[in-house]
Amino acid sequence: MGGIGIFAIVAVLAIVVIFVICYFAIFNGIKTAELKVSEALSGIDIALTKRYDVLTKMLETVKAYKAYEKETLTELVKLRSGMSMSERNKANASMDALSSQITLLAENYPELRSSANFAELQRAITDVEEHLQAARRLYNANVTDYNRRLVTFPSSIVAGMMGASQKQFFEAEPQKLRDVEMKF
Repeated sequence: MGGIGIFAIVAVLAIVVIFVICYFAIFNGIKTAELKVSEALSGIDIALTKRYDVLTKMLETVKAYKAYEKETLTELVKLRSGMSMSERNKANASMDALSSQITLLAENYPELRSSANFAELQRAITDVEEHLQAARRLYNANVTDYNRRLVTFPSSIVAGMMGASQKQFFEAEPQKLRDVEMKF
């Protein structure tokens, strides 16, 4: 075996090492993106929990003015780690409906709307909703990055070898996609 044979073996080994390094770099990038998606999903759960807590406190304030079933709120929110994105979307829609009911109740009881506690809770709800929207945007941005890695070359090859599948986006409820009807 001459100098050319040794050179060929070294070249082949170098190419194999480069491919192995690239594989693990791409593998780690996909796993990191998947971790960010999980972290952002946890952020949505945290925002939903905060929303639940604020609405529960608001409900207690409203109860002082009007009898209302607390179980209705409790059943609407199921913040468990095993929920699919579809179930999370349904829970979110239920919470939106509850928030609307509380607002309508306040409109029917003007003395409730003038309550300082109620006004403070209304501001808290606005803050909670903004926090929830930010969590959803972060989640969707991370899902976009993760899904992009699964479909672009060469990471699509590694993703296929890993058995990775695309993640579902957090989507708006159909009624929120329509234009708001304003009546004066």
